Amino acid sequence: MILRPVRDTAADAEAVQELADAAFADAAPTTAAPGPTPLRLARTRHLARTDPGGCWLAESAGEPVGAVLSIRREGLWAPSLYAVRPSAQGRGVGRLLLERAAAHSRGCLRGMVCAADSPAAARRYRLAGFTLHPAMWLAGRVDREGLLDPGDIPVHRGNATHLHLLDSVDRRLRGSAHGPDHELMLGHFEELLIADALAGSGYCYRDGGVVRLLAATSKRIAARLLREALSRVPEGTEARVEHLTAEQEWALDVGLEVGLTPRAAGFVGVRGMRPPAPYLPSGAFL
Repeated sequence: MILRPVRDTAADAEAVQELADAAFADAAPTTAAPGPTPLRLARTRHLARTDPGGCWLAESAGEPVGAVLSIRREGLWAPSLYAVRPSAQGRGVGRLLLERAAAHSRGCLRGMVCAADSPAAARRYRLAGFTLHPAMWLAGRVDREGLLDPGDIPVHRGNATHLHLLDSVDRRLRGSAHGPDHELMLGHFEELLIADALAGSGYCYRDGGVVRLLAATSKRIAARLLREALSRVPEGTEARVEHLTAEQEWALDVGLEVGLTPRAAGFVGVRGMRPPAPYLPSGAFL
């Protein structure tokens, strides 16, 4: 078996996607793919460019058997994908991949990861020093009657001119900006919502019925953004809010008010920090 860096090529992006599909084929229903296929391919190539030291592919007899993608942003290290083909599990492939990716974290004081409901993943991340916080998702059809009060904080669509605001909110909550990841999210998620008022600021990405990432400087602004995002979910589409830990009860309350159902779904792991709040991480970009 050899380990090599993931290259910024269509072939490597497709190999990583195929490995992830194979690794998570039997996962619980609450464990969804990181996103639409174009996003998954673009995410791999993006991280191969921005974080070549954190993205590795394991091959045996010329065939891919495992992959890891990880991000380093201003002192925060975050595994974005960790997948081993079922036929190669139990052979140390995952350990070697994570060790190689962890070298990319040297000097980082903080770490964060969204882990699937997998005993092997939980074990690996715990051994890597992450504190694992049980998480849940909210899912279901939105009860529009629960959204009747729009609140007094204005929310509007954002764009690339708001990147400084996004980075400022990120640094306040998790100690590091998303930086170039916002450019990719702007290009692939349906819309960015912004709240910027005297009471504080925040943002939220929505993609169809899924809330992909939400960060705000107060629970009040976070709840307003979440309500607005859910109000924009198309009629007849199931809504989903991902990666809620106990620190995100404000999001649980909003979800219950509009008829969404909570269910257990994996872990949010942190290292050298507490879970950011109010904050709903992206599984792919943390």
